[in-house]
Amino acid sequence: MDFLYTLLSLIPFSFLGIFLVFCFILLSTILGKSIGDPDYAPVKGTVFNQLLHFNTLHDYQAQVAKTNPTFRLLAPDQSELYTADPRNVEHILKTNFGKYSKGKYNQDIVTDLFGEGIFAVDGDKWRQQRKLASFEFSTRVLRDFSCSVFRRNAAKLVRVISEFLHQGQVFDMQQRGSEFMKAFDESNALIYWRYVDPFWRLKRFLNIGCEATKRNVKMIDDFVHGNVKEDILSRFLIESKKDQKTMTDQYLRDIILNFMIAGKDTSANTLSWFFYMLCKNPLIEEKIVQEVRDVTCSCSHQSEPNIEEFVAKITDDTLDKMHYLHAALTETLRLYPAVPADGRTAEAHDILPDGHKLKKGDGVYYLAYGMGRMCSIWGEDAKEFRPEGWLNNGIFQPESPFKFVAFHAGPRICLGKDFAYRQMKIVATALVGFFRFKLANGTQSVTYKVMFTLHMDKGLPLCAIPR
Repeated sequence: MDFLYTLLSLIPFSFLGIFLVFCFILLSTILGKSIGDPDYAPVKGTVFNQLLHFNTLHDYQAQVAKTNPTFRLLAPDQSELYTADPRNVEHILKTNFGKYSKGKYNQDIVTDLFGEGIFAVDGDKWRQQRKLASFEFSTRVLRDFSCSVFRRNAAKLVRVISEFLHQGQVFDMQQRGSEFMKAFDESNALIYWRYVDPFWRLKRFLNIGCEATKRNVKMIDDFVHGNVKEDILSRFLIESKKDQKTMTDQYLRDIILNFMIAGKDTSANTLSWFFYMLCKNPLIEEKIVQEVRDVTCSCSHQSEPNIEEFVAKITDDTLDKMHYLHAALTETLRLYPAVPADGRTAEAHDILPDGHKLKKGDGVYYLAYGMGRMCSIWGEDAKEFRPEGWLNNGIFQPESPFKFVAFHAGPRICLGKDFAYRQMKIVATALVGFFRFKLANGTQSVTYKVMFTLHMDKGLPLCAIPR
């Protein structure tokens, strides 16, 4: 015992403190978690295992799910259950919707970025934001206005790419132009890191490491506060005048930012993956081009096609006829969902449809990225990019939202789903109508950067070739 005291006295206090904290975390992670109990999902390690696989986290989770569609990683306060079983997804997102919430664990992690916006809240605040936004998304005025804006911006993008083409320059399809978007991407990645960092709260308290910088969050706040206009968010501004105690400037900031993320970041990422898939599958690209020409009645032999005239043909009626393009975008989302993993927290003990038990406080995450690669869900060619799988006699056929979960499902299903498809189809139609694309480096292996959205790591350098 005297030897032990002497040994401990030689260890620096700071090191001893960290060692003791680590031991406490390890014990609390293992104890009381029903390890080996067949009534609970099999344990495949702890959440700290994800540190070893962080750069390819979604593929790591997908690989585990191949042999165990539902599995657990142990965390200090609870078990974290991951599932790629559509039955379980429907159970937590719809059938037993009231028994699951975002949960304090998730809210503590994301609140610095998402605040009390619709992605992070439950209960009355979620219902209030959902109701107001749902009414706005259903108006014809927004539909007509958004189509006009999308067409105008698609024309601008065609001109920008034309300049790169004429100058013989490579361009990045995922270029993040504004400082706001760069700040958001960095904050997005840093905050997602908290899911695998057991010391993030301590780092934030001490203002050290990746928790030291608040510059990006401040930049985001300043941008949102300085760019509130009387547009889609006017209803929230009107509501704030009715209830100034609840609808504070900070609360409005959270609401606005969440809708900006939903409307811009996800669609932009999906389009990047879409054009990457076209570069890898030129025959599919040509099928899309042929459909665009057939539907818009465009002549492939025009020497100088007029951008304005072409974009003006991209109407709701023509978009509705582009079944193959719709299928190709949907196939992109199957393999590269905008939100690769999402989840809830059990508010009470529960049993999932696959028979696995949950304890109150356990996290339940559905693996959209992993599900898109499951042969048990999509067949033996699950990893192949095959838009034809969505068509029946040339007509697009949707799948169950609990199987194709790229837009969430149940009461919290994405309000902007149709809005997003319209935006992506307009941009895609305009670009493939004028250009053929190829990877600037034909051997380039494109992968993702781990964050809340499926963002390409290091961008997508492309070359454009005129049609």
